[in-house]
Amino acid sequence: MEPKTVHSHTPMLVYCTCPDHATAVSLANTLVDEALAACINIVPGLTSIYHWQGKRETGSEELLMIKTIQEQYPTLQARIVALHPYELPEVIAVSIQAGLPAYLDWIDTSCHRNTMKPNH
Repeated sequence: MEPKTVHSHTPMLVYCTCPDHATAVSLANTLVDEALAACINIVPGLTSIYHWQGKRETGSEELLMIKTIQEQYPTLQARIVALHPYELPEVIAVSIQAGLPAYLDWIDTSCHRNTMKPNH
């Protein structure tokens, strides 16, 4: 018997690197508070080696593993680009093909909750 999928929207995992812990925490808090992500894991201690503007670079970074849904992805991407300090932030999204149905449903529900509104 094949597992039943209970979520109504395609769950996604989005990868985004940040230059330091403060940036990673700030970005993660904003994306979760705005209901653009259900959960974000911050993975410290990455070493990235890449070419940028004709030179090979090496840098320390932290990785955000962002759980969201496809419906929220365009807004999530726009927020990352607007808030991120990099000229060209890494934003890579992959569809989640399988997972614990209850967890995937929680991602869906979390990304559909009302955003936090300030008291006025």
